[in-house]
Amino acid sequence: MLSGFARAFRTPDLRSKLLFTIGIIVLYRIGSHVPAPGVSYTNIQQCLAANEDNSLLGIVNLFSGGALLQLSIFALGIMPYITASIIIQLLRVVIPRFEALHKEGQTGTAKLTQYTRYLTIGLGLLQATTFVTMARTGALLPGCNPIPDESIMTSVFIILTMTAGTGLIMWLGEQITERGVGNGMSLLIFISIAASFPGALWSIAKGSGGLAKFITVVLVAFIVIALVVFVEQSQRRIPVQYAKRMVGRKVYGGSSTYIPIKVNMAGVIPVIFASSILSVPMLIAQFANYEADWVKWVQNNIADPTAPLHLVLYVTMIIFFCFFYTAITFNPDEVADNMKKYGGFIPGIRAGRPTADYLNYVITRVTSAGSVYLALVALIPTVAFIALGVNSNIPFGGTSILIIVGVGLDTVKQIDSQLQQRHYEGLLK
Repeated sequence: MLSGFARAFRTPDLRSKLLFTIGIIVLYRIGSHVPAPGVSYTNIQQCLAANEDNSLLGIVNLFSGGALLQLSIFALGIMPYITASIIIQLLRVVIPRFEALHKEGQTGTAKLTQYTRYLTIGLGLLQATTFVTMARTGALLPGCNPIPDESIMTSVFIILTMTAGTGLIMWLGEQITERGVGNGMSLLIFISIAASFPGALWSIAKGSGGLAKFITVVLVAFIVIALVVFVEQSQRRIPVQYAKRMVGRKVYGGSSTYIPIKVNMAGVIPVIFASSILSVPMLIAQFANYEADWVKWVQNNIADPTAPLHLVLYVTMIIFFCFFYTAITFNPDEVADNMKKYGGFIPGIRAGRPTADYLNYVITRVTSAGSVYLALVALIPTVAFIALGVNSNIPFGGTSILIIVGVGLDTVKQIDSQLQQRHYEGLLK
C-alpha cells in the first residue's frame, strides 16, 4: 500500500488533487480552533476543563471536530449541510416537484443542490442562534460564560460569523469534490471525527485503568472496524439478464449483470435520526427547572445512555429509520419498470409486478439483518461504558466508526481507480 501511495504522488495530476485536498483539510482544521469574535478563549478552555463529560451535544460536537464547544468560526461544522441534505431527500416523498427534479438528471440535481444550499444557510442561522443563546444561559457549558460581552450586537456578530463559517465549509467541501479526491463533505466529516481520536485515547490512558484499559479499547476498536468493513462491503447480488434487441442492423443487449444490494443501504442516517430525536427531550429539559419531576424523569430514563427505556427507544428508532430510509432511496417499482423498459429480467422471475415484488422481498430480508447490525454497532459506546467504564461519548463509537469506514473505503476506491487508469495497478496488488 505504501508503494501505491508513492505512485499516487508521482502521478502529476493525481498529486495535485491530493495536495489540494490536504490543503483544504488543513484550512478547515485551523478554522475549527479560531474562536468567533467576542468569545473569550481563556473562558472557553476553563469551561471545557470543568465540563469534560457533558454529553448534551456530543454528536454535533463530534461532527464539528470539537469546534462547537469552543464556539469557533467553524463551530457548526458540516451538520447543517447534512441535515439539509436529509430534509431535501425526505421531501422528495412529500413534494412531487422535488421527485420530478430528481428524475430530470443533471439539471434537476443542480436545482436540488441549490435548494440544499439555501436550506443549509437557514439551518446554520437557526443553530447558531440556539447555541449562542445556550452559551449565554449556561446550558451549553453549565456554570460558564464564554461570551463576556453581554451586548446584543456581540451575539448578532457571533451568529453571523458562525453562519458564514457554515457557508464557507459547504464551499470547501464542494471544492474538494470538484478539484480534489473523494466526496468533500464526507471527507470533512471524516477529518472532524478523526481529529478527536488522539485526545480521547489520551483521556483513556491517563484515566483509571491506565495502560491496560487503553490497550483493551484499541484492540476492541480494531476488531469492530474489521467487522464493520466486512459487513459494509457485503452485498446481495441479484442477477439480471438483458435480452438481445435488433436496432437497425445492430444487435444490442444479451449481457448479464447484477443489482448490488448492500446489507446496510441506509448508512449512518438512521443512527443520526435516532440520536437527534432522543436529544430533543434532553435539550428541552436544559431550559426547565432542574427540580421538576419530569426533568428528573427525562434525565434518569432518556438522558442516561444505560437506562433501559433509552436503549429500547434507541434500537427501535434505528430499526424503523433503517427501513424508512431504505424505502425512500430504493424503489423496487421504479427499478422493475426500468429493467422492463430496456429488456432486462431476473432469471426465473417474470418482468413487471412479479419483479418488483421479488425485489421488495429481498430488500426486506436484507434490511432486517442490516438494521440489527446497525443497532448493535450504535450500542458500542454504551457497552464500552458499562463494561470498561469508558466515557460513552468516545469518538470511535458506533456513529463515528460507520462514517470513518464508509468514507475511508470510498476515498481509497477513488484513488485506486485513478491509479489503475494511469498505471494499470491500484493501491493494493
